[in-house]
Amino acid sequence: SACGMGTVAAGQAFVSLGTSGVLFAANASYLPNPESAVHTFCHALPDTWHQMGVILSATDSLNWLSEISGKGAGELTAELGDTLKAPTGVSFLPYLSGERTPHNDSAIRGSFTGLAHESSRAVLTQAVLEGVAFAFRDSLEALAKAGTTLTRVTAIGGGSRSHYWLKAIATALGLPVDIPADGDFGAAFGAARLGLIAATGADPLRVCTAPATDATIEPVAALSDAYADAYQRYRLLYPAIKAATA
Repeated sequence: SACGMGTVAAGQAFVSLGTSGVLFAANASYLPNPESAVHTFCHALPDTWHQMGVILSATDSLNWLSEISGKGAGELTAELGDTLKAPTGVSFLPYLSGERTPHNDSAIRGSFTGLAHESSRAVLTQAVLEGVAFAFRDSLEALAKAGTTLTRVTAIGGGSRSHYWLKAIATALGLPVDIPADGDFGAAFGAARLGLIAATGADPLRVCTAPATDATIEPVAALSDAYADAYQRYRLLYPAIKAATA
């Protein structure tokens, strides 16, 4: 996928919002952070490395809420409208099947906290989207501790069809999120590019170019402080839930 996406030079990165979630960054050197379960491997291209922060339940968290609420995932996100809202007092930990980065904990499980009588279905949906966004922020922090600096990311995966979710991710990360133009830039395309490079000796950086950007979603500056506060609450929940369920 990285070669298909053109994520091949230091500082380039993408967020994959699929069943699981991945924050993938290309690096010019080996930058490990095993304590926070950052995947650090050789890239498919020579003299290049990559890191991944991995979330085990990304769109799977929304699909779970869809299943128990009897509403489609698209219906749930549509209830939120187009304008990003400030986080409510309800928080969601998306650890439905454990978590990889930064906890590497297969036993931890998800939770809602802060529920009240007025917590509507839309509030729960908002909390789920924010919880996944904050999980990506955890991955960003883990990569940063290893020395990686990102200035923007590209969004791919089925969940990226929700612009509300991308606004939440952009605001949680404090980074612009680029939406690529429609096209085939997945793993098969990357493999084809690698085959071309091997067969012809073409310059990898000329072959593995990034797709055109259709739109860019900027962080919502007016909500940056509210999201920062909500993220700090989110970070406090893992050790509390871990202790309560030990």
